[in-house]
Amino acid sequence: MTLLILLAILAGALYIFYVGLIKKRNAAIEAFSGIDVQLKKRHDLIPNVLTIAQKFMEHEKNLLTEITELRTRADAKVDVNVPEELRAKFTAETQLNDKLKSLFVAVENYPNLKSDATMLQAQQIYNEVEEHISAARRFYNSAVTELNNAVHIFPGSLVAAIINVKDMPYFEASERERKEVNAAEILK
Repeated sequence: MTLLILLAILAGALYIFYVGLIKKRNAAIEAFSGIDVQLKKRHDLIPNVLTIAQKFMEHEKNLLTEITELRTRADAKVDVNVPEELRAKFTAETQLNDKLKSLFVAVENYPNLKSDATMLQAQQIYNEVEEHISAARRFYNSAVTELNNAVHIFPGSLVAAIINVKDMPYFEASERERKEVNAAEILK
């Protein structure tokens, strides 16, 4: 009888850890979905920005082409259960973001484009979307921290190995974003 009670307690404990891991994994997947929604907004905005810019920026065709190609790569669907696919998506998104920043810097060299009302509105919308992406990243990284802690700390690590729940990657800043800002370079 004692053995049966002990087994029931062990089974109950394993079930509690199992449920906790699944909830944390689902929260991280939900958080990724939140990022994905915000990134989709950015992806939908890009063709409009490029169309507006293309009217004015004959010399920036390579940049516009690169942004289009990166948008296609970044918009690809990923399996959230495959960390490498998530990392590849995050890398593509970071590269796309860097190129978009380059585009908006290039806009400064085109006075007609810089003062175009449609372009100004597109830049404002882009900035709002970037703020939403930033908030979604924080929420995602928080959910990933909880999941990764549960996956790495015993006895959750044991249950995670049994049910094949893996840790998920963080959505991190690029090396370029981590560098110190040199105002002299920006003001050239």
